[in-house]
Amino acid sequence: MNVFDRTGKMALGSRLRVLTAKFTDDGAGIYGLYDIKLVPKWFPVFFVLSEDGEKTVTAIASEIGHSQPSVTKIIKEMAAAGLVKDNLKAKDKRKNLVGLTPAGEALNAKMKELYLDVEGAVGNIISEATYDLWEAVKEWEFLLEQKSLLRRVQEQKKARESKDIRIVPYEPQYKAAFRSLNEEWISRYFEMEESDYRTLDNPEEDILSKGGKIFVALYQDRPVGVCALKKAGNAHYDYEMVKMAVAPEARGKSIGLLLGNAIINAARELGASKIYLEGNTILKASIGLYQKLGFRKIAGYPSSYKRVNIHMELEL
Repeated sequence: MNVFDRTGKMALGSRLRVLTAKFTDDGAGIYGLYDIKLVPKWFPVFFVLSEDGEKTVTAIASEIGHSQPSVTKIIKEMAAAGLVKDNLKAKDKRKNLVGLTPAGEALNAKMKELYLDVEGAVGNIISEATYDLWEAVKEWEFLLEQKSLLRRVQEQKKARESKDIRIVPYEPQYKAAFRSLNEEWISRYFEMEESDYRTLDNPEEDILSKGGKIFVALYQDRPVGVCALKKAGNAHYDYEMVKMAVAPEARGKSIGLLLGNAIINAARELGASKIYLEGNTILKASIGLYQKLGFRKIAGYPSSYKRVNIHMELEL
């Protein structure tokens, strides 16, 4: 059984390498058919030099999408074969130009018929195939340039794991987690303050009894995130989003986003017109999350926390 039928799409890279190996093997045979002494991996460099003339290693690498060390190695191999010469004279003495030797020029002239025949053979395959591989590769290159496969897998992982997150209302059994999760991040970046102790030691009294809400994120039934909606005690705003914290080992699962949305929905149900929050700009991931939730920076009001240097607001 073909292993790729069993692995499916997750072995795409391996399958492409097998296909590339077939082209490379045939390429060596095709060069032999035309008595052309050229190693297949040299071809992109050789082609650029034959079409454009002398170039720097940097320019060649940029043109063919290879690293400079890779191009330098290929040039050394081609120079040993007598096809190219480097350290050519240039107006800018800092530049190291590479160009074809007379032998390389002669080989290029010999390649013309090979180009015609290979172009025709590939055209035949395309006409026989259901899909145009050439155009498909161009499209895939563009899409992967916009967003890498690694980034796409990271997004899939986050989406899958976020399905295992449950957002539940606060219960007394989560009091210790509410405190420990918040104390962990506050102590790591700043220092605990009097207002922190007042809220974390008495969440029921400081938040719930005054008309607020607390939500807990459970991952595999373990509390890994918390956030609260606190009723404001002033005329500037209705509610404040406070004490959002996610366990370090559980980050990357969209827990903050899920908690933030739960807070926003709860505020709407309570008839709030806006939500206010305070933060610090050194916590870039948090600020990015707040912006994703729709919060925008405002002038703000006096804070009871020394660590606050940014104020944000969300109009509901």
